[in-house]
Amino acid sequence: MYGYSYSNGGELFYINGNAVNKVLFCEALQNYRATGCIFEGYLGSYQCELKLSPADLALKIGRKLLQKEGRVRLAIDTQRSHLKSSEWLSTPKISGMAATGVLVFCCVFLCAFFHKKKKAASHAVLAKDTHSIHSASSSDVNCAPEKIPTTTVPPSPSRFSLSPKLTRLGSLHLNFNQVVKATGNFSPSARIGEGSFGTVYRARLEDGQVVAIKRAKKELFDSNEVELLAKIDHRNLVKLLGYIDQGNERLIITEHVLNGTLREHLDGQHGKILDFNQRLEIAIDIAHGLTYLHQYAEKQIIHRDVKSTNILLTESMRAKVADFGFARLGPMESDQTHISTKVKGTVGYLDPEYMKTYQLTPKSDVYSFGILLIEILSGHRPVDMKRPAEERVTLRWAIKKYNEGSVVELADPLMEEVVDSEILTKIFSLAFHCAARIRADRPDMKSVGEQLWAIRAEYPKSARRGH
Repeated sequence: MYGYSYSNGGELFYINGNAVNKVLFCEALQNYRATGCIFEGYLGSYQCELKLSPADLALKIGRKLLQKEGRVRLAIDTQRSHLKSSEWLSTPKISGMAATGVLVFCCVFLCAFFHKKKKAASHAVLAKDTHSIHSASSSDVNCAPEKIPTTTVPPSPSRFSLSPKLTRLGSLHLNFNQVVKATGNFSPSARIGEGSFGTVYRARLEDGQVVAIKRAKKELFDSNEVELLAKIDHRNLVKLLGYIDQGNERLIITEHVLNGTLREHLDGQHGKILDFNQRLEIAIDIAHGLTYLHQYAEKQIIHRDVKSTNILLTESMRAKVADFGFARLGPMESDQTHISTKVKGTVGYLDPEYMKTYQLTPKSDVYSFGILLIEILSGHRPVDMKRPAEERVTLRWAIKKYNEGSVVELADPLMEEVVDSEILTKIFSLAFHCAARIRADRPDMKSVGEQLWAIRAEYPKSARRGH
């Protein structure tokens, strides 16, 4: 506690209630101010000509309202101390000895105080705001707490050396070396196909599990899309089990669907030709998968590459949509009708309005599905330069035959059974609506699936395949 008063033309200085001379008083102020202590108010700053820093001045201004009360307390304390010690000060020798003793005592006391304060501050988690206003006398000395260094949280890594921690059952967490071993160092004998953004390999893991691993092209790989797809789980979508993004390698790990692609089965590469009921069931499965992506996924997803080589079949002939290399998030805002992006996809399946405007919507997938539905029923690829000129563009050929009333001629001749023309008419009509040139004229995938279910219900029970 420091005190100062001016009485009867003379200055009186006090430390902890004891009178001292000006020299000792000012030296004490200088020493303790140098340790980082803050003097509330202006006491001693002018009498000892102390230089205040801008922070001290700001603090003094911030506590201006408290100074009036402090000055009153100081005057009372000073007057009482003066009356008690006036006799004691009459002897200069005693005064000097007392002052020296007081100074030594204060040094010992304050040094211990500062050491304790500093130690406490070093273990503090949160420091008090140094600009807060406290109710204290203008003659109090408050040591400012040390600044606690702020903890910097590192940003989330954008690249992962291991597969992400997928929480669903069956997820895999592999590293690159494990993949190299499982694929025989990406042996040509393990290659099972080419996707839109890389080569697909069959891999047998140490526990015997067989998976498919896509070694993606770096420039076409988008980890954000893969992380989103990691949350998707639908029976008609190939399940993502994990991915590895290490150095220049981009590896997609998915379930391995053993029975090949839809296109292979349409070509008869697996020995047996698909019958009509199987084709109808496959079309329904694809519609269900796309409906999930468009309407029921956490965020709307547009596949952008729906085609027969991206449809995988299980041993029980269930269809799964695969290869999400070109997949994009759909419009995020409720008033947003499309997203603008570069055109990507496969010739013959590409939405003409998307190619013209660069505006991508879920209806672009609907167009591709319409072309695929014609392919499933007819066996014709969307564009086939090996066929006669009038049949090279399948959509144009199919519409012409349909308008001529020759819908039965559109059915794949490799199918052994005779399909009712009314059923064929309904399916091809739906396919043409999906493949309308203007997207506003196309139904959504949910409606498409419902119409296919209605057609299936009309098909004779004897032709249905059990689940």
